[in-house]
Amino acid sequence: MENHQRLLEQLMTTHGGPGFEGAVRDVVVPQLHTYAHKVEVDVMGNVVACIEGRGEGRRPRVLLAAHMDEIALVVARIEEGGFLRVAQTGGFDPRTLVGQEVVVHTCGGDLLAVVGSKPPHLTAPEERGKAAPLSDLYLDLAMQESAVRERVRIGDRVTLSREVYLLRNRRLAGKSLDNRASLAILLETLHRLGQFVHQADVYAVATVQEEVGLRGAQTVGFAVQPDVAIAIDVTFGAFPGQAADESFALDAGPAISFGPNLHRKVFQRLVDVAERHRIPYQIELSQTPVGADANAFQVAGPGLAAALVGIPIRYMHTSVETGSYSDIEQCARLLAHYIAELDMEQVEDLSCY
Repeated sequence: MENHQRLLEQLMTTHGGPGFEGAVRDVVVPQLHTYAHKVEVDVMGNVVACIEGRGEGRRPRVLLAAHMDEIALVVARIEEGGFLRVAQTGGFDPRTLVGQEVVVHTCGGDLLAVVGSKPPHLTAPEERGKAAPLSDLYLDLAMQESAVRERVRIGDRVTLSREVYLLRNRRLAGKSLDNRASLAILLETLHRLGQFVHQADVYAVATVQEEVGLRGAQTVGFAVQPDVAIAIDVTFGAFPGQAADESFALDAGPAISFGPNLHRKVFQRLVDVAERHRIPYQIELSQTPVGADANAFQVAGPGLAAALVGIPIRYMHTSVETGSYSDIEQCARLLAHYIAELDMEQVEDLSCY
């Protein structure tokens, strides 16, 4: 499993905002070729790998999906002096951006910049207790305005620049653990699944543009039309000041979501599998629409039996997202055992209410 942890570290430092996931895809595709007899990239940019099951006749079809994209910024305006103003393409909290190092991705290559704002010495007293909005922040490329205008175009993507920090107890911190952690879960699952003889045809998918509307999931769910579609994502890790029912402990196993977006029989089977195989797990109640690919899977085509699992991470949508690799391994164990036990009798039972 150590190899996949190193791969996760590589994925976290790779840049890929919504609609610009190419560099991440280049890392993922060779890894999926290790496990799948067929790996394709669709017109949206989703990576779809197929691992065939054993057995004659109709076999269950299960889709495992982890999104590749990370939250990003986009160049909205070039100002006098060569400073850049940016807009959102994802869900940054502007409070976390001040003083960050970023990469501006241009057609001529990447440029390093820092996120600047007005220093407190020059801030009016009534403004000092307020966080600066995104419109007040700017990127400083340390270049002459003429050089900036020559290199940078409106619409160029901007991502955080951050190395991975290896903390104690197998925990990692850095940018884009949301959702590169789930790509690691996907690969760990396929590795473990190789130890079983399974009936199900498995479609392992790295989706695009989740952070801006679940777009890759909408198309791939319709195209594959599996019997079961499981989205792998992250949820909120517990830390001081957060409500106990809205956060989950690190090193306590994956969170299995339950709610109207999610098929209750798939949920119950995941729980049963976890308990029988002594896999630690947590239950996340999701009464409102889930902000993950499972939301799109539920209503793709004729409708799919959707599920959502994932690991807790702290400080989501910041440059120091923190999670546990032990949780990644436990989530992979859960998914591998679930798939290994999936048969047509279970599939036929999904439509029996």
